[in-house]
Amino acid sequence: MLRKLLNRLVASGGAPTRAAPHELSTACASEIADRIIAEGNRAETERNFREACEQYRKAVSAAPGYARARLNLGVALEAIGDADGAIESYEAALAIDPANAYASYNLGKLLYARGALSRAEELLQSALKHKPGFPEAQVVLSNVYDAQGNLSAAASALEAALKQRPDWAGALFNYGMVLKKLGRVGETESALSRAIEIEPENANACYELADLLHERGALHEAEKLLRLALEHKPEFLEARVLLGSVCKKLGDLPGAESCFRSAIALKPDNVGAYYLLGDILFNRGDRDRALDAFEKALSLRPDFLQARWARTMAQIPAIYSDQAEIATTRAAFLREIAELQAWVDQNNTASSHEVVGMIPPFYLAYSEENNRDLLARHGELCARLMGSWLRNLAPVGADRSDHDRTEIGIVSAHIFDHSVWNAIIKGWIQHLDTRRFSLSFFHLGNESDDETTFARLRASHFEGGKKSLREWVRSIASRHPDVLIYPEIGMDPTTLRLASLRLAPVQAATWGHPETTGLPTIDYYLSAEYLEPAGAEAHYTETLIKLPGLGICYQPLPIAHAAPDLAVLGIDGRCPVLLNPGTPFKYSPRYDWVFVEIARRLGDCQLVFFTGRWNDLSTILCRRLGDVFSAAGLDFNRHVKFVRWLNRAEFEGLMRRADVFLDPIGFSGFNTAIQAIECGLPIVTREGRFMRGRLARAILDRMRLSDLVAKTEDDYIDLAVRLAGDADYRDCVRTRMAQARAILYNDIEPVRALEDFLAKVAATTRVASSQSP
Repeated sequence: MLRKLLNRLVASGGAPTRAAPHELSTACASEIADRIIAEGNRAETERNFREACEQYRKAVSAAPGYARARLNLGVALEAIGDADGAIESYEAALAIDPANAYASYNLGKLLYARGALSRAEELLQSALKHKPGFPEAQVVLSNVYDAQGNLSAAASALEAALKQRPDWAGALFNYGMVLKKLGRVGETESALSRAIEIEPENANACYELADLLHERGALHEAEKLLRLALEHKPEFLEARVLLGSVCKKLGDLPGAESCFRSAIALKPDNVGAYYLLGDILFNRGDRDRALDAFEKALSLRPDFLQARWARTMAQIPAIYSDQAEIATTRAAFLREIAELQAWVDQNNTASSHEVVGMIPPFYLAYSEENNRDLLARHGELCARLMGSWLRNLAPVGADRSDHDRTEIGIVSAHIFDHSVWNAIIKGWIQHLDTRRFSLSFFHLGNESDDETTFARLRASHFEGGKKSLREWVRSIASRHPDVLIYPEIGMDPTTLRLASLRLAPVQAATWGHPETTGLPTIDYYLSAEYLEPAGAEAHYTETLIKLPGLGICYQPLPIAHAAPDLAVLGIDGRCPVLLNPGTPFKYSPRYDWVFVEIARRLGDCQLVFFTGRWNDLSTILCRRLGDVFSAAGLDFNRHVKFVRWLNRAEFEGLMRRADVFLDPIGFSGFNTAIQAIECGLPIVTREGRFMRGRLARAILDRMRLSDLVAKTEDDYIDLAVRLAGDADYRDCVRTRMAQARAILYNDIEPVRALEDFLAKVAATTRVASSQSP
């Protein structure tokens, strides 16, 4: 670029009609210098910059007062890395010719790089004064303004540069980055896209645009750009790390693992990459190697709280290898969380809260044990870290305004067509009396659809989009909610962070993730009479509220089934087909023997499981089941089939063709049980010890089909065998299900009970608040 600029240099002034003797001398010296400069130019063309410096020094000696010689020398000195010499040379050129725009530009650029921003700004403004529309000077001036925090001026300078050179990819990239800082995301994407269109090899532009697309959930587009960036810049560490994160969200865990291992190969002391690798290995079901990765990160940086936190949470595996592992890993979790609490007591920092939600103890729920005490330890730590962070913020909405209606806030990342929305939230908000209650939605997720639009229409206030944690806190607090409801806690990091704070006088959770939160900041757990066993209060750190019936007002979903091709799926349709539609981690090794007994008694049958984004976990489940079948002397491949994850229409088509739905023992499925009923597929379930194992049971009890609820595993086996082997009995059950299912839908009673609860707790806290000093 500098060479092109110098090629455009012209000597200022014209030849006098009559020269004085000293002018003749100067002109002669300049001519000599120009001939020497030409030799320097040739050396530069050959990239022999040291030779060029020698020639330009000779030119300066020949014509000490010739600005062009000084300018060329400065350029060559820059090329060999002698910035001090270049600055001196440019200063000398400007002393001779203060109007020399190129000397001002070059010197301003060097001084900007050294942080001398005010002087750099003066020089660049001078360059633009003497050469209006100088695009290179506008770009460097924009960098100066950016460094000074004057983003609007930086954007204006870049706009001026692009007016002169609209296809300058580098300026478009800079413009995009300034727009990003200004929060003008759409314009940022446009600028970066245009830069890449002009210069596809611009790896930085590819990376930055991919980062934006990743943030808004356009994962496939982000992946393409990151692969393009790495094609042109294989050593681009940040692009490899981001690609790993994108692959994880796309469900390509092997691809993500490869990215993080490549990042470690590029930078072996990269603690962040070791942490991310551990996270991937954990989610792939490789707990031991995940713990090794976290340990490696801690060996490199002992104060790395993220790795310390992850090491604790990863004690509970995503899927168990055998039954003995359940007890040993629970003991390890208790030991590690005690050590983590002690470490945090000594090392709490302003950023410690960032670990909350990064890897939650989500998989604790998938063993049929009382997790209250374990989750209480986790919840106390989350609330402590988040509370410490909140105390360091400016006050957030301490003064409560008077409401003419009870203000209810709903905080969720799942306000779209999702199981949490469909099962719980939609029916509540559709029928909540808006004369008594004002609804505010805080949609933390990226996805939006027609259900999101419906929520907007029902809400007095709706907020969504990308926000920082601080912004979400202020948004929620500014509404002064009387009651905050978290439909699920445990599936989304931001939800867990917010739920760990006290943002309303009354805070409640419900069973989107059907387990106690363990958080001291959550006062109530909204469940239902049909869902809970006797003595269920002992399972919760919250006060348990049992709404009538199923506790919800469920709206039936449209059935759109596609006839399955069993042969393509690898299913033998000539024998009974028993569907096991749970995710792999729902199946505890404690009950693997049940499948063996069903297969032994039925003989020819197909026990169908599903893979999907949990392919690695499915592999572990497949291996585990294969071992128990082999130990029992049964042909695993004859009886068990793992098929790909199906879309809703395909899945419901298979449900209509199958013979029996086997509800996972210990962790029941609500939405899948409803789907089975709507498709006329008989359900077998075993009554669980905890609410999370009783969801299908509650549905069947509500339909007065309790004879399909087994009390023991042996009863479960008997019922499955009878339904699979007796077509008349199976048809009878199908008929009874079709006749009874209407009772599941549009039940307003739980909503009225919810309203009474909300009004009561809001009024109680208002009275308590008014009486406090």
